[in-house]
Amino acid sequence: MKIVLGADHGGFELKESIKKFLQEQEYELEDAGNVEFDREDDYVDFAEKVAREVGREGSEIGQRKIMGVLMCRSAAGMVIAANKISGVRAVAAFDVKSARHSREHNDANVLALSGDWLSEEKAKSTLKEWLEVPYSNAERHTRRLKKILDLEK
Repeated sequence: MKIVLGADHGGFELKESIKKFLQEQEYELEDAGNVEFDREDDYVDFAEKVAREVGREGSEIGQRKIMGVLMCRSAAGMVIAANKISGVRAVAAFDVKSARHSREHNDANVLALSGDWLSEEKAKSTLKEWLEVPYSNAERHTRRLKKILDLEK
């Protein structure tokens, strides 16, 4: 599974830490930026880069070819922008429980983490759970996800 990372200035420090963490776990990574700290950058640009990659390659329900991880100050803006791209199911998670739920019930393929409200360790444990938990394949969840896919048509 490939993981595409993206962050604006508000999540840049966290992204660099997460990148090292994922490299240690031997995940295939792509850094969609920002590659340097820039206080004037815009989260929308990085959300779009990551979401387009995920939407193109990993949007099928239950498929995990490619996942995206976004970081900004709150995680909210990244989620709003990423979810504009067809095939993306982006969520903000703030703990292991919300990460698990987003994977099991919603088959989320993009995770946004808050650079302001999550410690580095909490972000890592949240991300680890999110990457390891599979989609449940429960009929009720699949039915709902198909309805979401229909909204994109």
